Amino acid sequence: MFSVGIITCSDKGAAGKREDLSGKVIRKIVERKGYEVKKYVVLPDELKKLSSEMIHMSDDLNLNLILTTGGTGFSQRDVTPEATEKVITRKTPGISEAIRYYSLSITRRAMLSRATSGIRNKTLIINLPGSPKAVEESLEYIIDSIHHGLEILLGKTAECARK
Repeated sequence: MFSVGIITCSDKGAAGKREDLSGKVIRKIVERKGYEVKKYVVLPDELKKLSSEMIHMSDDLNLNLILTTGGTGFSQRDVTPEATEKVITRKTPGISEAIRYYSLSITRRAMLSRATSGIRNKTLIINLPGSPKAVEESLEYIIDSIHHGLEILLGKTAECARK
């Protein structure tokens, strides 16, 4: 079983002015896949708070997977990709590219996503979109491949070839 941290990046959510539906969608999907959510937090769109939480989840809690939702657009307050880039040591561009590729088959606006993904220590960090519908579509599309990637990252398998 993999351990998961969920970070919802939302000024309104952090202020209690909006219910966090996207984080709940993430929780539902990962728990259905047998993952254990160890921490779930809603934070304002602030670079330092987001990056500090990612570091805490990776370095202190030793979580295997951190999934963020929100803060990947063009708004001046959207800083989730920058927070992620600040803390990762290795990029995993194929994950974010796959999400955008799939999402483009649903909406052309997917090209506006600035989401990124990468590895810090033995933790995979992935930025997901902010809307519940887009989170569900994106996470369902990548979750099986992510599972295999985590097995490789954690040394549970060394083979990447399909069986």
